[in-house]
Amino acid sequence: MPKTFTIVLKNNWKQTWSSSLQRTQIIIGTLLMTITSCMLPTFFNTIQKRTGPVINDWVLASVTPHNVSWGIFTVIWGWGLYALWKGIQKPTIYITYVWTFLFVCMLRVLTITLIPLDPPVGLVILKDPITGIFYGESTITKDLFFSGHTSVLFLSILCLESKADKILATLATITVAILLVIQHAHYTVDIIAAPLVTYPVYRLVKYFLG
Repeated sequence: MPKTFTIVLKNNWKQTWSSSLQRTQIIIGTLLMTITSCMLPTFFNTIQKRTGPVINDWVLASVTPHNVSWGIFTVIWGWGLYALWKGIQKPTIYITYVWTFLFVCMLRVLTITLIPLDPPVGLVILKDPITGIFYGESTITKDLFFSGHTSVLFLSILCLESKADKILATLATITVAILLVIQHAHYTVDIIAAPLVTYPVYRLVKYFLG
């Protein structure tokens, strides 16, 4: 690792950690996100026992379902690690991301609770190690409205700062959205709703973080 980069990295963290407000935001945000992640498997196993309507989705009906889990897995994990690296380089990015993601998770729990849906016709079970972390050993298919995968990637568009990163994040988000349709893992409305919900949450978090 170049010496100049190491110095910049050290200075970024020193500056952030010297602020009692930002230090508190990092510690509490990380703690709350960890607690939330530990509680999610119980929630998802509970909603899996419910029944709900099947939406007549003309977009999914026009697409032959295929198993593209490997593609979804590759893009999300690959881009997720890159975004994490960017957050390590500049902790203010991490602060914004973790707090926005925390409230997006809470909203997602609320909308899934209020809008019970059965999975789309032609669903191919998504084999994704990321969701396995949060869902436990069970196969979860009813965590539908709205798409967590799309939200995670769209949030990186908002949080990352360089134009190149935003372009790549946009491509990653679009790619995963298309693959989710091919997988029939979500209804089209789940995918479209994800950025529409995530953006105002991001703006509110930015406002309150200062």
